[in-house]
Amino acid sequence: MARGITAKTLLNKKFKTFKFDGIWAKVLGEQERGGIWVIYGNEKNGKTTLALLLSEYLTNFENVNYISAEEGTGFTFQQNLSRAKIDFKNTKIKFYDYIEIEDLTNMLDKRQSARITVIDNATAYVDDLKTAVLRKLKRLYPDTLFIIMAHMEKNEPTTAMAKLAKKLCNVYFRVEGLTAFVGGRCPGGSITINEQTAMLYHGTEIKNTAS
Repeated sequence: MARGITAKTLLNKKFKTFKFDGIWAKVLGEQERGGIWVIYGNEKNGKTTLALLLSEYLTNFENVNYISAEEGTGFTFQQNLSRAKIDFKNTKIKFYDYIEIEDLTNMLDKRQSARITVIDNATAYVDDLKTAVLRKLKRLYPDTLFIIMAHMEKNEPTTAMAKLAKKLCNVYFRVEGLTAFVGGRCPGGSITINEQTAMLYHGTEIKNTAS
């Protein structure tokens, strides 16, 4: 049977949060260290670069597991890391090829498991990561932040799971023309992933930069 709590109990609850700085603080504000974020957009628009930059920044707070389920960890993904100028000395982020859901939960069950998991992307998990499984992961691991990446169709994420993730998320990044438009339960705004290319795409200057 469900039990309610009083306003006093709710207001006295303590939450572990990310206290960001720079452009991340400007667009994200202060966020709880759990739940779901979503990054979505069309191919070759900067989703992976943004995800890598964000993942590296988040290692200031927690370890990160980055699951490159669609692209793997081969040559093209290596090039993505090079373009994003990821620090090769940063050991707080680990990269994985596709991981079965059972293996992922086993990983998350470990006491020293990373508290941030990036799933790149929803399409690669279309048969395994159903909406019910996503809800279960969110419920079982409330202190873990899941960052779900997805392709875009008509300005919305594709796959049922990714659409649900956006409904449940605290933050989403819609990536278009190498600019991330940030929304959700946050101040919002935009982040330029590559300023020169973004200016050409949008025909205007966007001064915020992720790096």
